[in-house]
Amino acid sequence: MKKAALMLIAVFALSFATMAQNQGPRNFDPKEMAKRQTEELTEQLDLNKDQQKKVLELNEKYGNKMSEMRDDMRNGGGDREAMREKMTKMREEQNKEMKKILTEDQYKKYEKYLEERRSRRGQGGPGGSGQR
Repeated sequence: MKKAALMLIAVFALSFATMAQNQGPRNFDPKEMAKRQTEELTEQLDLNKDQQKKVLELNEKYGNKMSEMRDDMRNGGGDREAMREKMTKMREEQNKEMKKILTEDQYKKYEKYLEERRSRRGQGGPGGSGQR
């Protein structure tokens, strides 16, 4: 009876661990994420072909940097708060570069888009689970 209970617990734990590995933002490809973000921004901001190319490059650049930071964090390379501060600075840099690519009107829409994403993420809606 004890062996059966232990075996059941082990199977459950293994299943849960496998499920956890295959979910959430931990398993995303920065290149694919950049492509999706660029497609969404193209739709939201009516980007032309030249802007699309530049925005994709920008999203890939910062997506790769943030992915590396997440990997370092998962591998014991620092504290969460320091990473959060670095990512905030990176987002500010990304936004400065984005401002150079977009028209003034598009950038206003972009700021509104970012604000809406932040509020959805805080509510646990699409774009964020609300868990940290």
